[in-house]
Amino acid sequence: MATETWAIFVVLLASFIGSIGALMVKKGAAEFSLNPLKLIRNYHVILGGLLYVLGTVLFVPALKHGDLSVLYPFSSTSYVWVTLLSIFFLKEGMNKEKWVGIALIVIGVTFIGLGS
Repeated sequence: MATETWAIFVVLLASFIGSIGALMVKKGAAEFSLNPLKLIRNYHVILGGLLYVLGTVLFVPALKHGDLSVLYPFSSTSYVWVTLLSIFFLKEGMNKEKWVGIALIVIGVTFIGLGS
């Protein structure tokens, strides 16, 4: 099966949405509790979970129109999104090794995209 271009873009969007979900869960982790009343008031964790679900829901139709061996590696862009979002919104630090890792992910995904 040939992978349709729109399916690749949907997977990229899904990985971005899931990455925002990870950011929200991280923000909510400071106030996390297994107490049901506190949990339902932890909007960051709830929103993060919903964004994870939305990312997965978007991923499923893309799988119908493309090869898993092509589409699934594009989900690794979530590592890039999470790193960049963490820098800007959580003020986390970056070092040379992390930048090299991001570059390798982008190069790898590019090769997979070109090979499809």
